[in-house]
Amino acid sequence: MKKRLPAAAAILVTATALVACSPGEQGGGSTAASGNGASNCTNTIPKKNLPVVTMWGWYPNMQLVVDNFNKQNGEVQVCWTNVGQGSDEYDKFQTAISAGTGAPDVIMIEMDRIPTFQIQKSLVDIKKYGFDRVKADYGDGAWKDVSVGDAVYGVPVDGGPMAMIYRKDLFEKYDITPPKTWAEYEQAAQKMKDAGGPQFGDFAANVSALTMALQIQKGAVPFTYDPAQPSSIGIKLNDQASKDVLDYWAGLVKKGLVGTQDQFTPEYISGVINGKYATYISAAWAPGYLTGAGVGKGEDTGKFAVAPLPQWDPANPVQVNWGGSAFSVTSQAKNPELAAKAAYGLYADKESLTQGWTNQIIFPLNLKALNDPAFVDLKVAFFDGQQANKEVYVPAANAYKGVTYSPFGQYYFDAMTKQVTALHEGSVTGAQAADRLQEDVANYAKEQGFTAQ
Repeated sequence: MKKRLPAAAAILVTATALVACSPGEQGGGSTAASGNGASNCTNTIPKKNLPVVTMWGWYPNMQLVVDNFNKQNGEVQVCWTNVGQGSDEYDKFQTAISAGTGAPDVIMIEMDRIPTFQIQKSLVDIKKYGFDRVKADYGDGAWKDVSVGDAVYGVPVDGGPMAMIYRKDLFEKYDITPPKTWAEYEQAAQKMKDAGGPQFGDFAANVSALTMALQIQKGAVPFTYDPAQPSSIGIKLNDQASKDVLDYWAGLVKKGLVGTQDQFTPEYISGVINGKYATYISAAWAPGYLTGAGVGKGEDTGKFAVAPLPQWDPANPVQVNWGGSAFSVTSQAKNPELAAKAAYGLYADKESLTQGWTNQIIFPLNLKALNDPAFVDLKVAFFDGQQANKEVYVPAANAYKGVTYSPFGQYYFDAMTKQVTALHEGSVTGAQAADRLQEDVANYAKEQGFTAQ
């Protein structure tokens, strides 16, 4: 699930924690495998004689998912609570980590946050608790995103393979063919502007995860990290690929071909509805988000379609991802094995998966759904009946190779926002922004106790 909105507060790791972190106290505040002693459950637990695993999660259909798991499982039951979405939940988890008590047994977190908590030894490597039985249910890219080194710290649930959503009416009006390369994207943008059309897209400062993904598509490898050397990290934010991508988008901004409006705002959504932007570079969760925000209804019904993400080298296409969440086992779980059973089993049954993708709540990473003909062949209403999964999103998801995230991802995203804002203002070039970003993040890493490579 996307939910990559700007965090209210970064979850940062101190130098002391990095160099000499200690594992969380086992069992503080959790009720796993202790009988049905869980309290404050949002759900009703039907099998009261079984041990209980506590869980935090925010998916809109989590009630159904938990109920399905509890009905079908004869070993453990899940007590679910929604303590907030994204940063709201992370703040509470960080408090529990610091206190050594109060964390759930299983927690839903975005994949790019896993290293932040793993380095504090607040998550459990679940590879020994049934990984081999479910490994084939997910692709290699999905597993890489929830792994740190060879250890697995979460069960993939949903992802965000990227594509280009576009306005069919605007493309038809200005005789535009969906661009297959970024060079064609710029040419199409210029053609539309020259004909008096709207901006072709938007390069926002508040979507750093998107910018990172586009740089990775060009060949950038922002971070390299080996948990066997926890105080050392490779940081390459000003390589040529990263500079090229920033210069490319800065050039589009300077020519007036794309806007600079922050995304996920009422102003941006209003622009999408009113045809201010011809394209929306985003992920597979976007149709659900846009529909919920009022896009694709009323006068703009049936006006959207989706095409594969433009490539730098069409002979060597690279697919990238924006967003995605997982179920992780915390180090405060009294019985990590039972907690892992819940993590592996939640959102893995057919009814939960189907309900999730049918209502555009998730883009599933479980291959039982990803390969389901009903999902693959779905005629997506938002895209006027286009088989978007078959044509675009499933091939992108299958080709995605995964990413190595950093233990201080939020600081990096915030620092990226600062530099893209400077790009918008015209005070730096893309190359200069990349150099400044490299210096900022490398210095921060050193302050946190890392040796930056």
